[in-house]
Amino acid sequence: MAEAGERRIGWAARSMPVLEAIGAGFAQDRPLDGLRIAACLHVTAETAVVMGALKAGGAEIALAASNPLSTQDDVAAALSTYGIAVHARAGVDRDTYYRHIHRALDIAPNIVLDDGCDLVNILHTERVELLDEVIGGCEETTTGIIRLRQMAAEGALRFPMVAVNDTRTKRMFDNRYGTGQSTLDGIMRATNILLAGRTVVVAGFGFCGRGVAERAKGLGARVVVTEIDPVKALDAALQGYDVQPMWRAAEIGDVFVTVTGNRDVIRAEHLAAMKDGAILANAGHFDVEIDVRALEEMAQTVHFGIRPNTDEYVLENGRRLLLLAEGRLVNLSAAEGHPAAVMDMSFSAQALAVAWLAQEAVRLTPGVYDVPAEVDFQVARLKLGAAGITIDALTSEQEDYLHSWRVGS
Repeated sequence: MAEAGERRIGWAARSMPVLEAIGAGFAQDRPLDGLRIAACLHVTAETAVVMGALKAGGAEIALAASNPLSTQDDVAAALSTYGIAVHARAGVDRDTYYRHIHRALDIAPNIVLDDGCDLVNILHTERVELLDEVIGGCEETTTGIIRLRQMAAEGALRFPMVAVNDTRTKRMFDNRYGTGQSTLDGIMRATNILLAGRTVVVAGFGFCGRGVAERAKGLGARVVVTEIDPVKALDAALQGYDVQPMWRAAEIGDVFVTVTGNRDVIRAEHLAAMKDGAILANAGHFDVEIDVRALEEMAQTVHFGIRPNTDEYVLENGRRLLLLAEGRLVNLSAAEGHPAAVMDMSFSAQALAVAWLAQEAVRLTPGVYDVPAEVDFQVARLKLGAAGITIDALTSEQEDYLHSWRVGS
């Protein structure tokens, strides 16, 4: 399958000029010489491009999948021919998923890259003998950052982690535009439904939820937002969305999308209120946002694979609820994840953060760190340049004005 994987990687790389440029610079400067990197990421064509950049920088890499349904087997095959150890296969069970993470950790990494904090969690609970080798790492997701901050608050985190997810380029473009488009892409591929005229319930109005809501609204759907944060709820209301609690939205929704990073957002009482044919999709990192176990207990019959990535649960009263991608990330399980042009920025920030860590980790204590602002600006400048876009620059007088408190009106 490697030849097909190489074609897929090449296609993605065409839309990732920033990361390609960074990789070329890494090949010249070799900032990662002698370092071992263990990564737990979605094994996709876009991930392959960043793995290539890190390898060009001198790193030895072992890669495991952060989701068993998102692995592109042809990409995994191609990466293995590049000298990158890949421990991933599409559709593996939970035990094999964790076994693959352990195999990636067998490299005894100096730097870790995580997507959801599973690898870091295993390091701190089951592979503690490797902790002294680790100088730091990067986390790509909101869910992972939540877990890392809790570890840091409890004094459990043993090395510095960079919150790549929290960069402006990542939140604004990856979370909003990438998740928004790819989530609806996954829903439409799995079901082939027309969204125009449907009621789409979006649980969570962070950057990801905002993107899903915007894209659904643009396709003609009526969008209902559920939230627990009063500021985000107010933001959604002022943007024209109907804001309701889930117990009320459950009665009117045609499509439900969870994007919160928390568990049991859709529970048994919500499932019991849903109309016949309601579609359940999750775009949060883990498969805990929809209570799938409750759905299984409520169902009298389950028609698995009624369509690709679509299972039909028939309840006692004959109502049918459609669960997409087993409640896992619908945009990566039923579609191909974010467009490469979006991942160009996210993975560029991650590659530069790894190089920064390699240089600065010795001066950092365990904790969660923001990506240096200059990295964010560098990625944005490179992306603008690749798109042929120029912007204004401050004059010296404007610089002086912004740095002076003496000049008033």
